[in-house]
Amino acid sequence: MWLQGHRKTRRAQDDGPAVAFFHPYCNAGGGGERVLWCSLRALMHRYPGVSFVVYTGDQGVTGEQILEGARQRFNITLPRSVTFVFLRHRVLVEASSYPHFTLLGQSAGSMFLGWEALTAFVPDLYVDSMGYAFTLPIFRYLGGCKVASYVHYPTVSTDMLSVVRERNPRFNNVDFISRNPILSALKVVYYCCFALLYGLAGSCSDVIMVNSTWTLGHILALWRSPSRTSIVYPPCDIRAFLDVPLEDEDEMEGDRKRHSIVSVGQFRPEKDHQLQIRAFRKLLDRKGDGPGGRESLRLVLIGGCRNQEDEERVLMLRGLCQELGIADHVEFKLNIPFEELKRELVDATIGLHTMWNEHFGIGVVECMAAGTIVLAHKSGGPKLDIVVPYEGRQTGFLADSEDSYAAAMETILSLSPAARLEMRRNARDSVERFSDQEFESCFLAAMEPLMGTLER
Repeated sequence: MWLQGHRKTRRAQDDGPAVAFFHPYCNAGGGGERVLWCSLRALMHRYPGVSFVVYTGDQGVTGEQILEGARQRFNITLPRSVTFVFLRHRVLVEASSYPHFTLLGQSAGSMFLGWEALTAFVPDLYVDSMGYAFTLPIFRYLGGCKVASYVHYPTVSTDMLSVVRERNPRFNNVDFISRNPILSALKVVYYCCFALLYGLAGSCSDVIMVNSTWTLGHILALWRSPSRTSIVYPPCDIRAFLDVPLEDEDEMEGDRKRHSIVSVGQFRPEKDHQLQIRAFRKLLDRKGDGPGGRESLRLVLIGGCRNQEDEERVLMLRGLCQELGIADHVEFKLNIPFEELKRELVDATIGLHTMWNEHFGIGVVECMAAGTIVLAHKSGGPKLDIVVPYEGRQTGFLADSEDSYAAAMETILSLSPAARLEMRRNARDSVERFSDQEFESCFLAAMEPLMGTLER
């Protein structure tokens, strides 16, 4: 009653409804932030009588600086002002705060952070745009708000459960647990209990948007709200790449052309750069020393380093290249500007992606828009949504092991320049469905039932 009294008082003073987005890292500059700014721009254009608020945990910056950052990074300018509510306890949702039981700790922390946000400003409609599902019941039942959510990645998934059940040492299942049957069984119980709570929290959402078919499957299994759930593909910045004309390799340099294989992705463990390097070594072993052989090939690993841990990972990968004897064929390009990234993608023959169960894959879309033939992991978003036939025509390749990646790269390189050009055109044509315009249209359609309930 106290919180809802605050909203009524605000409505009486402001004379209009308010929509608030919960995005504690809104100044981060990633794909999730692009979704936030495109969402706000679309809603502002459609609903001029509604005011907008962003809950952020960013400190040491002003609202004007955040908006200027969005303009510089994404070329997005909002048509009118937005109010920022600066939260002081973002540390509560950071993984580093919880060495053990990280999922549970972050989720409980998000509830406290959500309470801080709600007590600072009570909106009429609350949108979680970062995947903090445990904030949804806070705003729905305590704040009396309508609630919506955009899910980039499920906090827990059936894939995570299968990794633990099978005692498979992957990125979210450390070796000492995977080797111990008792600890593995306890972790399965923990995940199952957490999945139940996650499903209950998520089911509070009046409108649920997910970023891919893969995410849709997991959210339907956990949140069990099919009538309120729809796919809204994230907006990808493809225009900068589509402006570059596709050129016939045969007309440029013929068979003597050097072929670069480019990987774009942060140097995080789940991106699996080791698989890329080992598969590239197998490709070199398959090629001879003559013209068009191994000397014509180079692997370019492009990505950002967030911290000391990422930098150490790059050193380890450099060491692996030395160990395999391919260091002369591998380049590392860290934290490069967009224009250099664009140039590398446009000049590349193959765009390489190796992350298992990537929920969507914006980098894969950018490679296709740049006219690079994509070789992506046979799972997740790339398999289900992106590297799929377009009007019956092939748009790229998929693989899931060192041998299959090496074989696919060899196949791509053996194609005639004309065949490669045709596939590059197919891929370019297919990525129009991931444009800003398509996102805004689908996002507004999903939000319309809720926006229509806001009292004027």
